[in-house]
Amino acid sequence: MHILVVANETAASATLLDAVRAAAGSDDRVTVVAPVNEPNEGYVVYEDTRRAAAGRRLERTLKVLREAGVTAQGFVVETGPVQAVKDALAQLEPPVDEIVVSTHGPGRSGWMRRDAVGEIERLAGVPVKHVVVEGESGGEANVLVIANQTVLSPELLDRIRERNAQGAAAFLIVSPQGGDEEDAEADRRLRLALTELRGEGIEAHGQVVHPDPYTAARHVVNDERVDEIIVSTFPGERSGWLRRDLVQRLRKDTGLPVDHVTSGVPVTA
Repeated sequence: MHILVVANETAASATLLDAVRAAAGSDDRVTVVAPVNEPNEGYVVYEDTRRAAAGRRLERTLKVLREAGVTAQGFVVETGPVQAVKDALAQLEPPVDEIVVSTHGPGRSGWMRRDAVGEIERLAGVPVKHVVVEGESGGEANVLVIANQTVLSPELLDRIRERNAQGAAAFLIVSPQGGDEEDAEADRRLRLALTELRGEGIEAHGQVVHPDPYTAARHVVNDERVDEIIVSTFPGERSGWLRRDLVQRLRKDTGLPVDHVTSGVPVTA
C-alpha cells in the first residue's frame, strides 16, 4: 500500500507520526509532501525561509518514520495542499492508495478555513483520513508583524528579539504600501530588517502587501495560521493607523493577542 501524507506545520507532530505508524506496515510505502503556500496578496521576500522551515519539519518526520521501519520519502512543494495532492496522484508510482491530511484544529488551521480537506476528499478517489493536531507543546508560534516606515526601528526589532527569546517563534513581517516607488522603498526597508533578524538566527520572512494594514492583516490571518500579532506605528496623532483604530480593530476582529509597539522616527538605513 502507498500512503500519501500531506502536512506542513504539523508534519513532525507526535499525533501525525503515531497515525502514520499505525497505518503503515513494514511492506507499505509512505510519501510525505509539505506544501509551502504562496500568499494571496503581495510578494514574498526571502521565500526560502518558509521552504527551509518546511524542509526541516519534513526531515524530522522522515527520520522518525524510517526509524520505525517505514519506507518513507518526502518533498517540499511550492503549491497549496489541494494542488499538491493533484500532482501527487498524477505522478507518484506506485499509485496512491490512501491519503492522510494533517492540520491544526479549526481555530488555527488556514487549510481548514479554506476547506482544503473537503476539496481533497472530493477529488482524491481514494480514502482520505484527516488528522487534527491540537494541544501539542513545543511547536513554533507564528507571529504576524505589521510595520512599514517603522520596520527598521530599534523599538520594533528589540520587541521581535524579546518575543523570540520567550520561546520558539517564526515571524512574518508584512509592510502595507502602494505605488511602485513606495513599494520599492518598503521592499528595501523590509529586506534590511529581515537580513538583520536572520543574521541573529531569528526565523523571519516577509512581504510587501495591500496598502490598507487592516485588510493586509486579515488576508494573512485567513490564509495561514497566526498565533499573535505585533503592530508597529508612530505614536499618537502621527500615526494614520492609530487614527483608524487599527490595533483595537484587529484585537476585536481576529480574537488574537495584539501587541502594539510605538517608534519615534522612521529608520532608513
